[in-house]
Amino acid sequence: MRVPWRATLGFALSAALLYWVLHDQPWSDVAAALRASNVPLWIVTVIVSQLMFPLRAIRWPIILHPVAPNLKFGPSWRATAIGMMVNNVALLRVGEPARAFVLSREVPQVPFTTAIGSLVVDRAFDGLVILTLLLVAVLDPAFGTQTEIDGKTLGAWIALPAAAVAAGFAVLSLAVFAPLHLERATGAIARRLLPWWAGRITTLVHNITAGFSVLRDPRRFVQILLWTFAHWLANPLAFWLGFKAMGIDVPFTAALLTQGLIAIAVAAPQAPGFFGAFEAAAVISLGLYGIAQPEAIAWALTFHVLSFIPITAIGLFYLSRLGLSFRDLGRSPRDAGAA
Repeated sequence: MRVPWRATLGFALSAALLYWVLHDQPWSDVAAALRASNVPLWIVTVIVSQLMFPLRAIRWPIILHPVAPNLKFGPSWRATAIGMMVNNVALLRVGEPARAFVLSREVPQVPFTTAIGSLVVDRAFDGLVILTLLLVAVLDPAFGTQTEIDGKTLGAWIALPAAAVAAGFAVLSLAVFAPLHLERATGAIARRLLPWWAGRITTLVHNITAGFSVLRDPRRFVQILLWTFAHWLANPLAFWLGFKAMGIDVPFTAALLTQGLIAIAVAAPQAPGFFGAFEAAAVISLGLYGIAQPEAIAWALTFHVLSFIPITAIGLFYLSRLGLSFRDLGRSPRDAGAA
């Protein structure tokens, strides 16, 4: 079986980052920091860490309202749980198409391509809110605006991802406010370059832009934005509770910064579960607040593993309950496109 180059790169990057974080650490210090942590507070931390997944499932039906106005929480939650589980155990972030496939299978009025389009909206809002909260963290006097990482200010490191998000929102605005122009332009390009696929490409673009139509309603736009903030504030709250469990004394904005740096780090090709990038970003961000590396490593590894297990188990449960297999999920993009 041939391994895709992105998967090879992802494993190599994850291994390199794990080696960088762990290779020169006195494990007795890491173990001592973990033994001194607060177990009941860790339990609360794990519970709070799982809130982000149902919050995401609540937001999704709002995004899909124009094509599925009666979409219930149940199908959205099951598809979300399975998608997050797949991201944890499979290569190349295929949890997103898996999430779209499961929803389109359980709710036939939501085409696969429209579900994929809605996830573009989903992730675009995520990027906007994460970077906004990251900016809040950077502007906190407890952090210091001139703090440097590897000789560059944090603002310099954030500039490229911020520009990418801005460009994405520009394209998104075109899809929202001028979908016919986008469809016509795409169709003209497809007919010139890929005439045998022009019909499918035009249909695909039409179905994807249908997922953007929710943004034309100001009330739903605000709802999506508020649920996105709830989602991305629940996650750093779990981070911060984990800090407290470890005896790490930092402001809440440190959790916002840690979340932002982790989100940027895991955007690159990764091994399943984002191991390596998560730990490296956590150690860097906590180091900016003067936290010793053993404590930062103990927090990162413990939080990562403990938050990884519940949603993975829940996703596997729903996968079995719906009578699906990983093979079904692997075929989903091709099958949906042929439907």
